[in-house]
Amino acid sequence: MHEARERGGAGRRNQHWVPLDRISIWLIRSVVNSEDARFFDHDGIDEKQTRIALTTALEDGRLGRGASTITQQLAKNLWLGEERTLWRKLREMFLARRLERLGKHRILELYLNVVEWGDGIYGADAAARVWFGKSAAVLLPEEAAVLTAMLPAPRKRNPWRPSPALVKRSFEVLRLYGTYGELTPEELADARWRLETILTLR
Repeated sequence: MHEARERGGAGRRNQHWVPLDRISIWLIRSVVNSEDARFFDHDGIDEKQTRIALTTALEDGRLGRGASTITQQLAKNLWLGEERTLWRKLREMFLARRLERLGKHRILELYLNVVEWGDGIYGADAAARVWFGKSAAVLLPEEAAVLTAMLPAPRKRNPWRPSPALVKRSFEVLRLYGTYGELTPEELADARWRLETILTLR
């Protein structure tokens, strides 16, 4: 682990598959809050956000990021590459609708076990053990916020050497617990203090 700390990542694939009930509810909540707030309401595709993204793409002449639901991200991680084309987006949407047949619980379980959290680090349990030295089951709200904040750029955002982007996003993700009534103001203040410690005293 010390060598991985020096490298800021891992040299080989590090992945531990765990069932959803062995992943902290705080990580589940922060990922849903941040990545796909309507996850439990849509059928794999957030049609409103997709329309906005496609309209923007037509105006800009290129397909940007955004508008992908957790189900779409899972489809991309399982079967598609990083290529940003309209054809890939259409395939992603088709596969997302198919994945929805598995149910929301299974989709979250799959997503949280295959998503990348650093160079060679895949899945919530491996990420929790590498970055925080504990299992995914016991992650605290502020730790979950940091992991969630890594997701847009997992190979560039390192909790041991936090960039301004990671710090900013971590606090934004943490605030969402309050927005959705999952932490009281007092609990949120305590979590914020602990987050400041994580990001400044490692």
